[in-house]
Amino acid sequence: MQMLGLPFTQDPSHQEEALPEAPPGALDPAAWALRQAVRKARDVARRHPGALVIGADTVVEVDGRLLGKPRDRSDAVAMLSTLAGREHRVASGVAVVDAATGREATGSRLTRVWIRPLTQEEIEAYVATGEPMDKAGAYAIQGLGATLVPRIDGCYFNVVGLPLALLADLLAQFGVRVLAVRGAAVPRGGGGR
Repeated sequence: MQMLGLPFTQDPSHQEEALPEAPPGALDPAAWALRQAVRKARDVARRHPGALVIGADTVVEVDGRLLGKPRDRSDAVAMLSTLAGREHRVASGVAVVDAATGREATGSRLTRVWIRPLTQEEIEAYVATGEPMDKAGAYAIQGLGATLVPRIDGCYFNVVGLPLALLADLLAQFGVRVLAVRGAAVPRGGGGR
């Protein structure tokens, strides 16, 4: 959000992020991420009646299974062991909600990501950094996890967790222009939460 140059306040949603038990292929990653993003934005909008609220959610899909954030270190090791040497997909959903009117704009992005082959020692060392613990799929492409990813096909910021081009398009539907002349007023005093 800071990259966009818009004023904002961060207020995390209290919505549950756990993925439901489902057979492989039963959940569409983009649809699931979008559903969660809408739930988060609506939750925060209830607490900020005059705000323009942004909700986002990201999941990783491999072999038809969705991976969220790891529960603990052993879960992070298991996720990275599954992803190592393979391609997977990252889906992010974004929802913008005008809390005053209830109007919503939503969208999602899907990016293909390849993780290089990893040794068990590399996986353990990366997990020991703590970086994977609050990231879908147990890696952060914007951090040390970048050393694990030799290639992506799609939006880099989607893999980070907030596809900025999509967000800019959604904000424009509410009159918030990311590439407007700097110093111009932002409607209702905020770019989101």
